[in-house]
Amino acid sequence: MSGSSNSPGPTAAERPLGFARLRDLPGHRLDRHGQPPLPLDCGVALGDLTIAYQTYGQLNADRSNAILVCHALTGDQFAAEQHPVTGKPGWWQRVIRSGGPLDLARYHIICANVLGGCMGTTGPTEVNPATGEVYGLRFPVITIRDMVRAQKLLIDHLGIDRLFAVIGGSMGAMQALQWAVDYPERVFAVVPIAGAARHSAQNIAFHEVGRQAIMADPEWCGGDYLRQGKRPERGLAVARMAAHITYLSEPALHRKFGRTLQNRAHVTYGFDADFQVESYLRHQGSSFVERFDANSYLYITRAMDYFDLAGDHGGVLANAFRGSVARFLLISFSSDWLFPTPDSREIVHALNAVAARVSFVEIETDAGHDAFLLDVPEFWRTLTGFLDGAAEQRGIVRP
Repeated sequence: MSGSSNSPGPTAAERPLGFARLRDLPGHRLDRHGQPPLPLDCGVALGDLTIAYQTYGQLNADRSNAILVCHALTGDQFAAEQHPVTGKPGWWQRVIRSGGPLDLARYHIICANVLGGCMGTTGPTEVNPATGEVYGLRFPVITIRDMVRAQKLLIDHLGIDRLFAVIGGSMGAMQALQWAVDYPERVFAVVPIAGAARHSAQNIAFHEVGRQAIMADPEWCGGDYLRQGKRPERGLAVARMAAHITYLSEPALHRKFGRTLQNRAHVTYGFDADFQVESYLRHQGSSFVERFDANSYLYITRAMDYFDLAGDHGGVLANAFRGSVARFLLISFSSDWLFPTPDSREIVHALNAVAARVSFVEIETDAGHDAFLLDVPEFWRTLTGFLDGAAEQRGIVRP
């Protein structure tokens, strides 16, 4: 962490974020200024918390049809609409739609930017009200449990006593599991997709490569880049490129790119992007820096690294789920090597050990970890069927 400067630099409201400004972002805010601070696992209490969130569909009269959708590492609250920064469709617009698995005619969908994020929820890009300066690395280190604590404050604020479901893929699956463990009486159904009960050594290693790429960028300035008017775009782009490889599978990469050259008949015998796959990764990196913050990337990846449900319960995963009354559906993808099927089976076995109501499906696809974001009809059918059955049990009628 670098020392303070004489100038506080741009505030979060004034600071450009891609081609938008935070103050111009659409959607809802829960501002808890003057409310009791949020206790964090690191021992710090975070005051003046803001949670940015979006909702889709109508909440029914008895508030029984609310689904909390938890986003993954590089996602945000704009799940089912045009993204205000990139202009691209929402990351789960295929799923959250009228007639879709998360049918907007039947369910009320809530999606919040996670604690530590960079789309309006309090995080390292925001201004610390105690100092009037951007937090940067002065922001406290957070965990998945802290993210869920913040989400619970939002659900309480919305007057929802019990969520119909908590659903998420990847890091969203971690949040869904944490909800089931910490607030079992507040969730009717839980759907962790392409997730795990702990972050593996391999996944921690990939995250560390990304963090080191960011911190090695001279524009990172010891985490103080916003106050110095800089952005570590090159480091963040490389971090995104390395991570994006883990979201895919080798068969999918081969099918999509192979060794096809990029707009040329012969190799250049240089270090330009000769191959299509190189150009694709460079595009993924350069477009990512338009909508994401480098310090947020550090904090959120670290939160994932610290996630370990068994470690929080005496080393026995089943102990985490004792007393759970929710219905569970775990979904994995056959070609996902980032969170492979055995990770989901481990959770299923733990749930079986405590006689929880659990279903499990492995979807055959070569799309890799990102399959939950893509057009995979069997995945959609599985999710729809489970939610339909749970909705009938919950008494949520079809419109």
